[in-house]
Amino acid sequence: MVKPLRKIVLLLACAGLNACGGSSYLFDEEDSAPSGYRDLSNVPDAIPREEAPSRYGNPASYKVFGKRYHVMQDSAGYTKKGIASWYGTKFHGRKTSSGERYDMYAMTAAHKSLPLPTYVEVTNLNNGRKVIVKVNDRGPFHNNRIIDLSYAAAHRLGILGKGTGFVEIRAIDPSQPTPDTETVLAARDETPPHEANEANDETADKAISMYLQVGAFLSRDNAERLRHKLLDAAFGNTQISPVEQNGNTVYRVRLGPILDTNSADQLVGKLVSLGIHNSHVVSD
Repeated sequence: MVKPLRKIVLLLACAGLNACGGSSYLFDEEDSAPSGYRDLSNVPDAIPREEAPSRYGNPASYKVFGKRYHVMQDSAGYTKKGIASWYGTKFHGRKTSSGERYDMYAMTAAHKSLPLPTYVEVTNLNNGRKVIVKVNDRGPFHNNRIIDLSYAAAHRLGILGKGTGFVEIRAIDPSQPTPDTETVLAARDETPPHEANEANDETADKAISMYLQVGAFLSRDNAERLRHKLLDAAFGNTQISPVEQNGNTVYRVRLGPILDTNSADQLVGKLVSLGIHNSHVVSD
């Protein structure tokens, strides 16, 4: 199934961002899946290996759409949950931020702050499928997205039809031994057709408790002020969820539970209109 076409206008002013960015590039075209059928069920995972940092892909910081992003010095211990998207024909064959050509049939991805390259394991929390991809590009520069997957990686995870999926990212240390590709492929179930993927993912979505975290405070009073601001703006299902972190109680202000990523996007849009820009999807 072809992903719905996206109208994207990107004006990126930072050097070294090419496929998901660009040096003063203006893109005004539509991204899509490739035409015709190609069997991607057995595209192998990227194989983690130690590589020198990208010469051009790791500035200390860069700015896109007026927002500054800071590149991490290393990826050790990095894990994060959030919404993944994918990119396809629009960038196929163009240079990525690391200088490599984007191949939508390879197991790669784009990330805003991880060092280039970084190998990560991506798990679709809706259906349990996992892939290993090489992060060699910058992006996605969209509110509420944490990673942009290649077309092949999105296929393996079963998120092509929906366009997005709720995932967990875990950085891999290339110096540690990992199963070879043949072992990984032998242990993985054969990928079912897109239609079956969508049916399975839809069922799984309802079993995951997703929330949109709007803020986190050491002061309960500050959390209450934000909660009342949201209630005054007609946001329902607003709650304060305390958690212990490093010996302190942190009061998290959350909206939800949220049924799917589309609902999360709608809420993010409403929050931005209130001047709240740092919300993100979480789960317990």
